[in-house]
Amino acid sequence: MVKISIKKKIKNLKPSSTLAINEKSNELIKLGKRVYRFGFGQSPFPVPEKIVECLKSNAVKKEYLPVQGLLELRQAISEYLFKRTGNKYLASNILITPGSKEAMYLMHLAFKGNIILPESSWVSYHPQAIIADNKVLWVKTSRDENWFPSPLQIQKTLKTSKKKDNILFLNSPNNPSGSKCKNLKEIAKVAKKNNLIILSDEIYTDLSFDKKYESISKYYPDDTFISSGLSKWCGAGGWRLGFIAVPQKHKSFMETMKNLASETYSTVNTPTQYAAVEAYKGDYSNYLNNTIKILNAVGQYVYTNLKSNKVLINQPQGGFYLMPEFINVNLKDSSKLCEVILKETGVALLPGSDFGFSPKKMIARLSFTDFDGSVFLRDIPNNKTIDDALINKYAPNVVEGIKKLSNWVKKF
Repeated sequence: MVKISIKKKIKNLKPSSTLAINEKSNELIKLGKRVYRFGFGQSPFPVPEKIVECLKSNAVKKEYLPVQGLLELRQAISEYLFKRTGNKYLASNILITPGSKEAMYLMHLAFKGNIILPESSWVSYHPQAIIADNKVLWVKTSRDENWFPSPLQIQKTLKTSKKKDNILFLNSPNNPSGSKCKNLKEIAKVAKKNNLIILSDEIYTDLSFDKKYESISKYYPDDTFISSGLSKWCGAGGWRLGFIAVPQKHKSFMETMKNLASETYSTVNTPTQYAAVEAYKGDYSNYLNNTIKILNAVGQYVYTNLKSNKVLINQPQGGFYLMPEFINVNLKDSSKLCEVILKETGVALLPGSDFGFSPKKMIARLSFTDFDGSVFLRDIPNNKTIDDALINKYAPNVVEGIKKLSNWVKKF
């Protein structure tokens, strides 16, 4: 019998924990178990109807588009970024990808150097670096700094790097903490001093609760790459459309990523690219304002009802998440913590170890999107404020799950 050999670094990879918890939750639900789906960060809101109609009307288009993506879409994204950041990322330096995850993966593959990750990083940054054979240097973070690295910690980490080329991945509002970075300008100064490249993952930036689009590219435009897509602000995670925008001085790197794209996925599906033109050119401020209003209200509800002397949490500032730390819980590690919580309460969380923290740290990511956003969104114009009564009505799973989790914590 022929046995296929697998590369060691690939063989040791595990399934993406976010996708794995979603599948695990689905399995438990099929078995009749009650599960509160706080583990998967999927937008609860529908894609705006006009964008859906645009997808339908372009479904007959079957031709391959250019590898780099539809020019009209790249131009629309260029204008979108200019309005939000004040920086002109040329359409010729924007690559359309099947989700922003693929954009970051291509960057990992093309880059030769070290990847610098904060100890509060999205689950796929590190595995992608392993696949691409790039060394990861972890930067310490703290609750006081909103789980973002301080300029001093970045400087200390860079001193340990034996390579001249380094990329810092920065994601604000952050997945998993829900916090925003409060010292972008200072981090930009350190980056400039050390010739550091920054990948600014801005997938949640349009969902900032203060409605301020803050990008480090404002302070460091020449060496900041921006990735984003339709998954979060537009509710179109399953459409798989993302992009990466590259500064003009790094155009040759852009060409390398484009070549990689041509040898892997060829091009992003045609109908979705045409629909994305509408998403990036149209005015969806009312949709965004209402989704932010709902997310903020639900996030603050969870924060208020879960925080205690046994659960430490930073107040959410954007996106879908909170990151509770459980005090005096006597369990082996954060994976065991989440396993026990799921078994005893039905609440699905992701362990902090998946996001770069020490396994011994009793910390987890909680997504507060287990509700029907289409119904909530439909009725929100009739309610100027969202109080606890409305959250009970429109987000009952969130309310019930947080109550069960709060009661579980009281045992310790």
